Amino acid sequence: MTRKYFGTDGVRGRVGQPPMTPDFALKLGWAAGRVFAQASEHPLAIIGKDTRLSGYLFESALEAGFAAAGVSVGMVGPLPTPAIAYLARTFRASVGVVISASHNPYTDNGVKFFSASGRKLAEEVERNIEQLLEQPLETVPSEQIGKAHRIDDAPGRYIEFCKRAFPLTASLDDLKLVVDCAHGATYKVAPPVFRELGASVHAIGNHPDGLNINHECGSTHLQALRDEVRRRNADVGIALDGDGDRCLMVDRQGNAVDGDELLYVIARARHESRELRGPVVGTHMSNLGLELALRKLGLGFERAAVGDRYVLERLEETGGTLGGESSGHIVCLDRTTTGDGIVSALQVLAEMVRTGKPLAELVKPVEKYPQVLINVPVKGAARAIVEAAAVQGALKAGERKLNGRGRILLRPSGTEPLVRVMVEARDERESRETAESIAAEVRAAAH
Repeated sequence: MTRKYFGTDGVRGRVGQPPMTPDFALKLGWAAGRVFAQASEHPLAIIGKDTRLSGYLFESALEAGFAAAGVSVGMVGPLPTPAIAYLARTFRASVGVVISASHNPYTDNGVKFFSASGRKLAEEVERNIEQLLEQPLETVPSEQIGKAHRIDDAPGRYIEFCKRAFPLTASLDDLKLVVDCAHGATYKVAPPVFRELGASVHAIGNHPDGLNINHECGSTHLQALRDEVRRRNADVGIALDGDGDRCLMVDRQGNAVDGDELLYVIARARHESRELRGPVVGTHMSNLGLELALRKLGLGFERAAVGDRYVLERLEETGGTLGGESSGHIVCLDRTTTGDGIVSALQVLAEMVRTGKPLAELVKPVEKYPQVLINVPVKGAARAIVEAAAVQGALKAGERKLNGRGRILLRPSGTEPLVRVMVEARDERESRETAESIAAEVRAAAH
């Protein structure tokens, strides 16, 4: 059975359109509740959200669905996705639920789940939930209906968790930071984490109004952060995304530092401290420069499919502890169970403190290949468009043109109605020409 509603990161869509409607959220909460109620005598769901206005709507619907399935609910309000994974573990909950569409605009929303261990759900569990979605909703007997309560100290619990991911004997006393919270879920917790570790912090993107999440800010729009870092003569800028599981950085000159470069800094630090286990895991989008830089350190590097779910799966298969994506999803399994933007930033800052080196110097060994990425919006089934004969023909022609001097990645997005065309080669002009020729065929096949 293929999954009908779940993508690579839960259920996601435009608010008010299937599947992101109130009635579907109610049924989703009930179906998930039915699945997780079987594992506990007193099942509990922890529900958090980002700052989208529609979060109120889906929060109420999910709460009702879980209650109808006999599952009690702990509500924590706006908190980062990784905070829910952490709280699900510490409260011994049956499931953690996040209402968020991550880096997407406020017009989108989604629902994703974490297991009791703080990990993404296995595909088999998602299939079980989908099977129940096809059945009529039946409320448990009145005496078994779930209760709901607020967990008021959840932000403080998560702040302390993040601080424990930073070396106990170190501090950020000498660093001046600019932190962009993307008007999202980290706005209450990220600045205090860095301040309480000693840094001088100026926060931007920390005034959410329900509609401005990710709007010209955060990890998908670095210009405001770059300008503020230069204006304040800060040591580093930290860009989080709307739900707080991604992190990009800006060095003191205002240059962007992506997830590949941050992953290298953390991998080298772990290697030198002899803490690194297994290969470092990236994705098919990871820059070839990262692979070559890690190879110079004698470190193994493996590529997984795009999506932190697949990075995590590969880490578990190889016994590894560190992986990530160019987009800033970095997974440090020796510190937490899922991608965490704040925890990732702290690992890089710890290395800056330990070495006394600026960020630009730490990432210098990663000589990045020019990488051209074109996102082509599509209306039909993205996978069918990718597999169209004309598109596959353009792909093969591009591979012949590069003749081993680079690589091409053509794939449907797992979270948006897009086909992604990525070409990586030493010659940027050749990369762009190749990418544009393939993208043109994708556009033609999409109409």
